[in-house]
Amino acid sequence: MKGPLFYSKILLFGEYGIIKDSKGLSIPYNFYNGGLKCDGNNSSEALESNDGLRKFADYLQELQESQPELVTFDLESLKKDVAAGMYFDSSIPQGYGVGSSGALVAAIYDKYAHNKITVLENLTREKLLTLKAIFGAMESFFHGKSSGLDPLNSYLSIPILINSKDNIEPTGIPSQKQEGKGAVFLLDSGMTGETAPMVKIFMDNMKQEGFRKMLKDQFIKHTDACVEDFLKGDVKSLFGNLKQLSRVAFDNFKPMIPAQFHKLWKHGIETNDYYLKLCGSGGGGYILGFTQDIDKAREALKNYKLEVVYNF
Repeated sequence: MKGPLFYSKILLFGEYGIIKDSKGLSIPYNFYNGGLKCDGNNSSEALESNDGLRKFADYLQELQESQPELVTFDLESLKKDVAAGMYFDSSIPQGYGVGSSGALVAAIYDKYAHNKITVLENLTREKLLTLKAIFGAMESFFHGKSSGLDPLNSYLSIPILINSKDNIEPTGIPSQKQEGKGAVFLLDSGMTGETAPMVKIFMDNMKQEGFRKMLKDQFIKHTDACVEDFLKGDVKSLFGNLKQLSRVAFDNFKPMIPAQFHKLWKHGIETNDYYLKLCGSGGGGYILGFTQDIDKAREALKNYKLEVVYNF
């Protein structure tokens, strides 16, 4: 048995802000993917994944018992397949902020959910919010609390615009210019990040009035502007807002930025060669970068692993 592939995602804008109703923009990233397999593979990775699926299946049974109106699964088939050695075969790096658990959740929902909402339907706002709620409940197994956006992006494989918690819609993004010097890129921090502790730091900070004010007046303001600029293709305004966003993140989200990248982060703001921002919850994994001149950025970051994800 071999299931369809589900892709990784990149949250271009909205990390942390969407918890407090900022805009967000999430795009599929087809470089990494994963799918369910049952082919007698006995490697340590396959066995570890299989063990994880066994625990996940137990969790889904509890979820179904506590919220049968939200979602039900063909648990008999799922448990039978897990007992037969099914695993999630994935190239998506874990703890890197590109949606490894999201792709797994999408694959399980696709194969085992009853009355599933399919990609081919007319995706009304209600259907999208229902899917997001289901995925949020499913993915909570991995992170303690999940917005459901990563699996939604992976499942639909289309860019998603988050206007607010209760208002999400599929969107189109400006088509890539392969010759363009402007680029969005991923920078490998060389270490994995854990979502739960980073979110806890954020939630603790939210208890302080000054932090809440900064989030609303600066972080969310520039995040929303970046989303609008990006979708409109207004590069000049986008980079003005990105610079502000990068600076606000540097000043207020230090624990989420790996220490060895503090200098690089600041260098980008000072030289305008590139601007860095968090990719997902931070603490490790990938860092997201934006530049108007990819050659300059490559030169400035030549000691680091850089992957271009979008050209403009």
